[in-house]
This record gives sequence, C-alpha cells and structure tokens, in this order.
Amino acid sequence: MAEISNIVEIDSICTQFGTLTVHENVSLNVRQGEIFALAGGSGCGKSTLLREIILLQKPLSGSIRVFGQEVLGLDDEAALPLRRRWGVMFERGALFSSLSVLENVGLPLREHTELDHDLIDKLAALKIALAGLPASAGAKYPNELSGGMRKRAALARALALEPELVFLDEPTAGLDPLSASGFDELVKNLKESLGLTIMMVTHDLDLLWQVADRVAVLGENRVLGLGTMEELSNEEHPIIREYFHGVRGRAAWEQAWKQK
Repeated sequence: MAEISNIVEIDSICTQFGTLTVHENVSLNVRQGEIFALAGGSGCGKSTLLREIILLQKPLSGSIRVFGQEVLGLDDEAALPLRRRWGVMFERGALFSSLSVLENVGLPLREHTELDHDLIDKLAALKIALAGLPASAGAKYPNELSGGMRKRAALARALALEPELVFLDEPTAGLDPLSASGFDELVKNLKESLGLTIMMVTHDLDLLWQVADRVAVLGENRVLGLGTMEELSNEEHPIIREYFHGVRGRAAWEQAWKQK
C-alpha cells in the first residue's frame, strides 16, 4: 500500500449557520509529519473547520479525507477506526472533573482496548510523563491543577491511544508567557520523538513562529494565505499584513529570529 503523503485533505468545504456563511470553498492539505496551523482572527472559522474534520459538525458541502478516507457521512461505528488513529486536545481540556488525571488519561484505553487495569494505569502514567507532568499529577483532579497543567493533562489523554495524528485546539490560550513557551517546546519535542502529524488551531503568534511548519490564514470565509510563517509575513493582503505586522506580530517575529 502506497504511503499517504497528505494525512488530511480538505476540498471545497462550504459551511453555513442559517444565513451566515463561515466557509466558502475552503481547500487545504495537511502533510504527513508536519505541524500545520489554522490561524486568523476571531470568528474566521478555525475551530469550526477542526470540528468538521473530527466529525463533531457537518459542513454544507465539500469533502474531507483523513488517512485517505472520506469522513463526511460516516456514522459513529464506521468512524471509530479513524478516531482511534487520532487524538484531540480541546481548548478547555474537556477533562472529567470527577476523575483523577490518571483516570482521565486512561479513559480512552478503557473504552477502546481490553487491556487490564494495571497496565492501563502504567500506560497512562507514561503519557502523563510524556506531557511533561510530574508523576504526582496523576492522583490530582482537574480542579487541583493550574491552567498549564490542565493543558498538559488534556494532551496526555490525546496521546493515550498512540495516535498518528493529533489535533490541538488553542493549546496555549489562557496561559501565562512562561507556560505557553514551555508548551511550544513540548509540541516540537513530541512531534519529533513520536513522529506525529499535528494540526492545530491557534491565534498565538509566538506558537506559530516557534513550531508551525505551515500555516493557513482564514478570513473572509476562505483561505487568505498558506505557507511558512516567513512566506506569510511577506503577503500583501491587508488582513494578513495586519495580523503579522501589528505590535504583537512584530514582537513574535523578533523573538523567533533571536532564537534562530
């Protein structure tokens, strides 16, 4: 079987909520082994597109293929093999407050495997360590964690089934600069050590400069630009220029070049 070079293929997606158009003929591909980011202003449809890829929402029309398979129209049973191959870290973590971190991380293993409880706990502890959390975090509950630790716990759960593809929804939103910077490094290290393909939604310019291989900027219901951060920073479209050359954009660019 030929290797799939594009892990996610989005073709001519149109999305509407009533009379509101969110996406109009949006097309893009995510390549195997890259960190691909969806960026753009609030309300441009970044998270909506992510939810469509992971089958939490349906577009009006178009095609979405993941691992070479069309996902639109799949029922839950048919989608299950695909869902086992990807992991999702939601913006607010979506951790179960009544479960400890160890139990939260082990939950996908309990749902999708027949491994015994002791082995599941050991594997969950390994994922917690991979996410950069101390072993003691496993016994804590989500409300006992800082914002940065909750993000890492949610990432550990996304890695539970050893996915090939990981989706990150606003992974650094609400974090202080130090915690956000640590998450940047974690994402890069996990991609390299585990050979992951990562697709993320973010408005964090520092994260984009530090980790993204390619970025699609959404706006005006479409893809306004797609390329590396260096390529996009030279785009002339006014929305892209405002995004990259505002005060925050210039600061993020300067910081990125200092570290090169």
